[in-house]
Amino acid sequence: MFDDRLSKLREDTGLSRKEIAIKLNMPYTTYLNYENNEREPNSETLIQIAKFFNVSIDYLLGVSNIKTSNTEISNVCKLTKL
Repeated sequence: MFDDRLSKLREDTGLSRKEIAIKLNMPYTTYLNYENNEREPNSETLIQIAKFFNVSIDYLLGVSNIKTSNTEISNVCKLTKL
């Protein structure tokens, strides 16, 4: 599931795999392995990827279909005083 979400997010940005790898400061082959489901990112890398694409880790992992990150939810709650 992670690999499908990751490639879809990348495609939505219009960037290549190589461009995303550069922006995430990781080797191209490492990023390619994530998209091809040949390697799983550690927790720090997962956080980095989620922040880059501005999605929740739950969304990346397929636990949720809601893309919104917790930071965005917190900001909305502050603005609406929930």
